Amino acid sequence: RSYVAAGFKKIHLDCSMSCEDDPVPLTDAIVAGRAARLAKIAETTCLEQFGVADLVYVIGTEVPVPGGAHETLTELEVTTPEAARATLEAHRHAFEKEGLSDIWPRIIGLVVQPGVEFDHAQVCDYQPHKAVALSEMVEAYDTLVFEAHSTDYQTPQALRQLVKDHFAILKVGPALTFALREALFSLAAIEEELLPAKACSGLRHVLENVMLDRPEYWQSHYHGDGNARRLARGYSYSDRVRYYWPDSQIDDAFERLVRNLADEPIPLPLISQ
Repeated sequence: RSYVAAGFKKIHLDCSMSCEDDPVPLTDAIVAGRAARLAKIAETTCLEQFGVADLVYVIGTEVPVPGGAHETLTELEVTTPEAARATLEAHRHAFEKEGLSDIWPRIIGLVVQPGVEFDHAQVCDYQPHKAVALSEMVEAYDTLVFEAHSTDYQTPQALRQLVKDHFAILKVGPALTFALREALFSLAAIEEELLPAKACSGLRHVLENVMLDRPEYWQSHYHGDGNARRLARGYSYSDRVRYYWPDSQIDDAFERLVRNLADEPIPLPLISQ
């Protein structure tokens, strides 16, 4: 209700997580039935708030772990066409039972696994030949495309091919803040070359100390010896660093970094380095 009332128009109905007394995993019928109930609430809320029901929906349960896999990846199984069809039909039947058949054309996306994912140190690249059958299957549905999650760190060529293969909604997360972290670490390295240590912001040192003082956002994700965890805190593709940027100590260090660099001309060869 709150999301719809706030004006969000693309709603992902994912009821695949088991509750305390549920079987694991849930059946397609249970998942679809709960999704239909949520859709009914969303439709009612949209009509009440805006006078028209114009929401679009994404369904499907092939949702990877948010922020990347915790374990080391080797190879991923691509969703089979049969599994995708079963998910669609289960949802269609559940929507009919809730009297929602008329909104089916507004089901615009089905979440599937095209074979892309990342863990702390590696990326599973998209391999189009493994997803041919799945890609062809969706062509039978006029108003539907696939949604692929964890497409972080795929190459531009792979992203283009994913879209060509009907995985037209691509979700990314840590890749955005990973790029921010790369930029800030690079700026901190430039600062250390230009200024004496006592004048520097110490951004990386401050960040590391805050992460050690408040380990709740990374300690269940990063494993290994002390050095492995240290490297992961700074450089993991999962980018658990992103939860720490709003910290006041880190923000103060960032502000000092920006001031320091604004006051010093930066030689082009140093930027190149």
